[in-house]
Amino acid sequence: MSLSIEFFRIFVATWNVGGKAPHTGLDLDKILNVEDKSDIYVLGFQEIVPLNAGNVLVIEDNQPAAKWLSLINNSLNEPQLADNSDRTSTSSAPGSSYPHTFDRKSVGSRHTKQYSSGFPFFYKPSLRRVSKNFRTEKKRRLKTCNCAVELDRQFTYQENYLFEQNSSSEDDEDGTRSVRMTTISSPPSSNQPKYSLIVCKQMVGIFVTIWVRKELVQHIGHLRVSCIGRGILGYLGNKGCISVSMTLHQTSFCFIGSHLASGEKEGDEIRRNSDVIEILKSTQFPKICKKAGCRIPEKILDHDRIIWLGDLNYRIALSYTETRKLLQEYDWEALLQKDQLRIERDAGRVFKGWEEGKIYFAPTYKYSIDSDAYSGESVKSKEKRRTPAWCDRILWNGNGIEQLSYVRGESKFSDHRPVCAVFMTEVVVLDGRASSSTLFHNSRPKVEEAESRTCSNRLVELNEITWMHAHWASKFPRRKNIVHHFQDA
Repeated sequence: MSLSIEFFRIFVATWNVGGKAPHTGLDLDKILNVEDKSDIYVLGFQEIVPLNAGNVLVIEDNQPAAKWLSLINNSLNEPQLADNSDRTSTSSAPGSSYPHTFDRKSVGSRHTKQYSSGFPFFYKPSLRRVSKNFRTEKKRRLKTCNCAVELDRQFTYQENYLFEQNSSSEDDEDGTRSVRMTTISSPPSSNQPKYSLIVCKQMVGIFVTIWVRKELVQHIGHLRVSCIGRGILGYLGNKGCISVSMTLHQTSFCFIGSHLASGEKEGDEIRRNSDVIEILKSTQFPKICKKAGCRIPEKILDHDRIIWLGDLNYRIALSYTETRKLLQEYDWEALLQKDQLRIERDAGRVFKGWEEGKIYFAPTYKYSIDSDAYSGESVKSKEKRRTPAWCDRILWNGNGIEQLSYVRGESKFSDHRPVCAVFMTEVVVLDGRASSSTLFHNSRPKVEEAESRTCSNRLVELNEITWMHAHWASKFPRRKNIVHHFQDA
């Protein structure tokens, strides 16, 4: 059995939304760059709920997550209208209105105390139930394995089925909720979603959701989620990460959405380093495949392609006055020389071997709400003043990843600006199993594998890899990073 290489486009975004629930008029089209379609959308949010004791210790509020899912669905799957305000009033399309009602029949009689919101005491509205708003087809389990030894048997799906993994379980072992929903490819129709939700996971204020083109769902397997809390007492979920492991065809991916330790005092970067080290050490994905010869990744660094996104909270090692002076001069390079993440990486203390695109945009934190002004300009108290910094970052690890853009969005919704990146990734595909309508299908060359392996996440050695890259470069200039130059208005 021979292998080939295909290229897939992955959009990644991270946004700290400051504990604010989104409103119906919030437009995500520009942030998600919906006009320039990608194959996979990986979105990580931080502080989707206020990080107060109630959310951290008692009840995890899922309603903001449901609203974000609805807005994302509207941007990815709704027709692009000339007037975006028309779309927000549309109620007939799936996911166009926020679900506010939840079935409480499954709640035992012991849950009798009610809050004013109507939810039972210690009862968390299930994201799995909320996500039913996106379901339009019959249910069936999503396959857990797409190893080569099982491909002939597993690619026998009927069209128009919706799959769900762990559908009988409301809660994961760590007490958080998860949703894995997908739809299998079907004949194109104007009223059918173009993208399917395959993962959404919340841990207090951290929220990760992944959407893929419908045609790719059948090629995704080994879907697993792991959560690591690094907040209060060193393990609660107000800080930490949600990691998602999956395979696309025969290549393994890991996406880590994180929120690291805050603080801008000298030495706080050591706590952030410790968070990263502990996440890499402690994240363990469950074993779900018992087939002989199948060795799917169980640790983050075991994956072929890894992308880390989030509010990493690294600051600029300068005073507020010095930072403001360089900001006014748009001297990003001088500021980046004092960026803590860059300093710690160069010293080999964290993210050793990882890559990040060149930053050409202004610091993303901290802004006054609904303003282009940094909050320090309007705060007189030095204790409340925050030095602007590039807190929101996207990094990657592994071969076969090329970054096409690394930019920030300009939404004034929160005190952080969203940060987005687009990657072109190489994926190992079994001949005859390629997706039928990938975005760059006509321009992607296929190259025979030099030697086949039995492992599902095998490393492929290609005799003609040099020619393949040259062919791709003729259509996409091969540079370390192709970036857009953003300056703060």
